[in-house]
Amino acid sequence: MVKVDKVRPDLYRIETPLPRNPLKYVNSYVIKSSKPLIIDTSFNLDVCYLEFIRALREIGVDFRRADYFITHLHADHLGLAGRLTKEVFMSSIDSEIASKIIDDISMWKKVIEYFVMNGLPQEDAEKIISLHPAIRYLSKVDFHNVDDRETLEYGDYSLQAVLTPGHTPGHMCLYDEDKKIIFSGDHILFDITPNITYWEGREALEEYLKSLDKIYQLDIEVTLPGHRSFKGDIRRRIFEIKEHHTKRLREVINSLKNGMKTAWQIAPSITWELKYDKWDDIPVIQKWFIIGETIAHLQYLEKKKIIAREIIDGLVYYSLT
Repeated sequence: MVKVDKVRPDLYRIETPLPRNPLKYVNSYVIKSSKPLIIDTSFNLDVCYLEFIRALREIGVDFRRADYFITHLHADHLGLAGRLTKEVFMSSIDSEIASKIIDDISMWKKVIEYFVMNGLPQEDAEKIISLHPAIRYLSKVDFHNVDDRETLEYGDYSLQAVLTPGHTPGHMCLYDEDKKIIFSGDHILFDITPNITYWEGREALEEYLKSLDKIYQLDIEVTLPGHRSFKGDIRRRIFEIKEHHTKRLREVINSLKNGMKTAWQIAPSITWELKYDKWDDIPVIQKWFIIGETIAHLQYLEKKKIIAREIIDGLVYYSLT
C-alpha cells in the first residue's frame, strides 16, 4: 500500500513506488484546492499508475482535474505524467531536453559515445539503451514552460518557481515565501546526495553549487524533497552537500597523483554511497551514473585549471596540471 501523509493543511505527500529501483519511491506532493496541483509523478508503469490513482482517491483528488508541475525531466518524476494529463508545467530548459529524449533515441547514442570515450566499456554501453529509466519509463506529454521567479497560485499556497540547475540543466524548486516551504525536488535531499552528472554544453557541478547558494539565501522552515525523508535543517544540509563534493573533488585529485587516467579509471578511487564492496559487483546502470558524476567533477577541476584534458587514441585522459 502506498503511504499518504498530510504535511500541512490541504498539502499531502504520496510515496509513489519506483519498482526495481534503489530509490524505492518518489515523493509526489498534492495541494488540494478547487484546482488541485500535483508535484512530480513516477515511472510510466502500470503499478505506478494504479497506486498513484488509488492514493489520489484517498486524498479526494480527481487526477483528471489537476494541474501538474514537474521539478525536472527525470523519469521517476516526469514518466507517469503522460498517462495522467495532456500538459505539465516545467522549466523551458528541461522541457526542451525531455522532448528530444522522448522523440529521438539518437540523442542518447551521442551521450553514450562520449561516455565510451571516457572509458566506459563498449559492452556496458550497449546495455544502457535497454536499462536506462529515461528511455524505458517516460511517456509523451506536452509542456507549459515556467519561468524563473514565476508564481503559481493554488488554494492558500503561493508558489514561486526557482530555477536550480545542476541535477538537471533546468531543475526547478517551488517556494512559498509566506509559509516558508520549499518543494526541493532532487536539488536538495536529506538522506542521499543528488546525482550531479555530465550534460553536454553545461558545467553541471559548478551550476549545482551556485544553485545551492541560491536556496541558502531563502527563509525556509519546511523542505519537501523528491525522495526519502523530509525532516531536516536545509542550511545545514546544504553545508553537508558542499562538503561531500569537496571530498569527492579531493579524491579525484588524489587518484591523478599516480598519473594520467580516464574517468572510468578514476571512478573506483571515489567513495560512492552504494552497498557494494567490490567495483565489479556494481550493476551496469549504477556504473553509468557513477561515470557521469565522475566526468562532472573532472569538468569542474578542468575549468579551475587544476587538471588538464587530452584525447589519445579516441579516449579522454585527465592529468594534474
